[in-house]
Amino acid sequence: MQPVMTVEALREFLRDGFPQVMGPDSGFSVDRVGEGFVVMKLLAAERHLRPGGTVSGPTLFTLADVAAYVAILAHIGPVALAVTTNMSINFLIKPPPGTLVAKASILKLGKRLAVCEVAIAGEDDGTTVCHAVATYSIPPSGSNLTFESRSGEASYQVSNSKNPL
Repeated sequence: MQPVMTVEALREFLRDGFPQVMGPDSGFSVDRVGEGFVVMKLLAAERHLRPGGTVSGPTLFTLADVAAYVAILAHIGPVALAVTTNMSINFLIKPPPGTLVAKASILKLGKRLAVCEVAIAGEDDGTTVCHAVATYSIPPSGSNLTFESRSGEASYQVSNSKNPL
């Protein structure tokens, strides 16, 4: 399946609509978009750590959830109201601080539901630190809701009309 959004378009959409994810100090970045997948990175800094100096579970969960969301948007367009309906995650090893790489692969992309698999690994050694599966609900075709960024600088028509399935 071919992506319909570029890396830069995804970054702009997230910067405008979700500054907590793509703000200047968030640590998150969209790195690559390909057929059926995206790669995101997170520079896990002090604020992402739990006692013991490892990256916290909520940080890993957030990275997996955002990567799945971005993978879906990359393939259906800027549907801001696509939402997580289910997510399971397995924490495999304790990741140290540093750059984490999340590869989100679309397993199923339907008209109303999408399922993604996300593997998160340390950038330095490539060891998988956690694995997640996320299911997203996609708003019905013809939704006429408008999304405006918090800054008021951008707005998007919320529709999944770009989803050909």
